[in-house]
Amino acid sequence: MKIFNTLSGRKEEFVPLEPGKVKMYVCGPTVYNFIHIGNARPMIVFDTVRRYLEYKGYEVNFVSNFTDVDDKIIKKAVEEDVDSAVISERYIKECKADMAAMNVRPATVHPKATEEIDGMQDLIQTLIDKGHAYVAEDKTVYFRTSSFKEYGKLSHKNLDDLQSGFRELKVTGEDKKEEPSDFVLWKPKKEGEPYWESPWCEGRPGWHIECSAMSRKYLGEQIDIHGGGEDLIFPHHENEIAQSEAASGKEFAKYWMHNGFLNIDNKKMSKSLGNFFTVREISEKFDLQVLRFFMLSAHYRSPLNFSGELMEASKNGLERIYNGLDRLRELEAKVKEEKLLDSEKISYQESLDLTAKFEAAMEDDFNTADAVSAIFELVKLGNSTAGSDSSREYVAALRKTLETLCDVLGIVTKRNKEVLDQEVEAMIAARGQARKEKNFALADEIRQKLLDMGIVLEDTREGVKWKRA
Repeated sequence: MKIFNTLSGRKEEFVPLEPGKVKMYVCGPTVYNFIHIGNARPMIVFDTVRRYLEYKGYEVNFVSNFTDVDDKIIKKAVEEDVDSAVISERYIKECKADMAAMNVRPATVHPKATEEIDGMQDLIQTLIDKGHAYVAEDKTVYFRTSSFKEYGKLSHKNLDDLQSGFRELKVTGEDKKEEPSDFVLWKPKKEGEPYWESPWCEGRPGWHIECSAMSRKYLGEQIDIHGGGEDLIFPHHENEIAQSEAASGKEFAKYWMHNGFLNIDNKKMSKSLGNFFTVREISEKFDLQVLRFFMLSAHYRSPLNFSGELMEASKNGLERIYNGLDRLRELEAKVKEEKLLDSEKISYQESLDLTAKFEAAMEDDFNTADAVSAIFELVKLGNSTAGSDSSREYVAALRKTLETLCDVLGIVTKRNKEVLDQEVEAMIAARGQARKEKNFALADEIRQKLLDMGIVLEDTREGVKWKRA
């Protein structure tokens, strides 16, 4: 298995620190509102990475945090005149609901920043004791970037150039720093903000220290994979490396994985442009399984363009898989021959070859786009070779293979049962009654009205079935 490592800038053979086990940390969202579709991409990507690793037999300890203390959370709390915890708990709950709808499995641990303050303070004190951090005159604690000689190795930035750039962008109130690139580990409280006692002052942690402390607590000083969006490479992940390695003296993460940006109609997602969408808003138009399938249609490192047209195409693609599986399930219940027929052996081998193709795609830096192509080929194989004269063994093998590979990608293979509103249910019932009374003109008229509403009816031996157009 090869993984593209942002640290080295190339694909590397995956060799875990401990055979058969993988320690994986992925930066989670700041919970001040509903998650947006940009948040959804790393959630889906790294959930899929975890699923594949488990499919290959690894025991995965997967940690993903919630940042539940932040300027945006505090601002929202002030606007609503409530405690910050009310805001963060509300949106953690909503985030988990959206994750479940996207079939993103809960992490092994979902630590919250506010519950890990002691660990952050311990790590900060270690950095101070080792000369990697200092307390400024205003009691802010800063990390001394010049003390970590490898600063910039993840983002491939030169510290001297960074110092120069930061001097030009110097922020008011940071004149107590030794160097402009030094970053905050602990900051003094402001009126109306939540704060904690510390050896330096009453205050709260900087953002970067959170993940280092939580990763160290739940996974140890060294981990296999650290993941997140491309936007986190600098400064967040760069600062995580500096903090963690300066404290431990050991390599923090062996492999760094970053998913590409998500654009909306070929433009950067932005509230000012009016193209900012939450996952909850998307769920009003599409089943979130469609969103997951859309996210997996491109390689995780590639930029991904989101549009209504592309979501419709993903919906149709997912429908092809569902239809193929429905057909195999119906056949499996009906076919009479039990054992694999000689005539099926070549097709059966093809199904094994397609499984190997799927795995080869996933082992090449988790190329889900090619893995999805292998699934489509498997659906095509089932449609063209499985029929009423097939054996149960062959049909069941195709069905199980499809279900297994879809599950690796987190694609739910059972359709969500939709509840029709009363008007549509009444129309379907009225059409049925018209057919009984041989009033076929009325039945056809009702069928057309339903079609205009996006409801397709199919008359089968088992009765009337329907689906969305």
